[in-house]
Amino acid sequence: MPSSQPLPGNLGVELLQALRGSMAARRFSQGATLFHRGDPGNGIYLIETGEVRVLLGGGRKQQQLLEVAGPGAILGLNECMAGQNHQITAVAGDETMAVFVRREEFQAFLEKHGDIRLQVLRVLSENLHELYHKFGSISAHPGRPRQRSLDEQLN
Repeated sequence: MPSSQPLPGNLGVELLQALRGSMAARRFSQGATLFHRGDPGNGIYLIETGEVRVLLGGGRKQQQLLEVAGPGAILGLNECMAGQNHQITAVAGDETMAVFVRREEFQAFLEKHGDIRLQVLRVLSENLHELYHKFGSISAHPGRPRQRSLDEQLN
């Protein structure tokens, strides 16, 4: 489930331009973390320049690269809209400029711009359908079951 899917057409750019007047872009050097898994999803990040690596997993050695998000991508949309903690970690792959928009400001913006609100709903729906597709692919190729120890079998 991509959390950084670019908005359809030029919507990411349009959203960035509309919100840019009240928001300051922040520079993230290569390797800097935008947010960690478990952090509150209290806003969105609009990627202006650079690239962000979207990682899944626990510690640094156990993280899996899910995707690389570039200019026009929006990060944290699912968590922001649901009011949940981030399920991923986002790290700048190179020098990156991103605009952070707090949840309350983003929701107020959507209240005033019904056309963009519908586009955001479409992105959330596409994220869900992609998750269904990925789950279906995993279920179709489950791999070999691992052997469980006697202790695991008894519990």
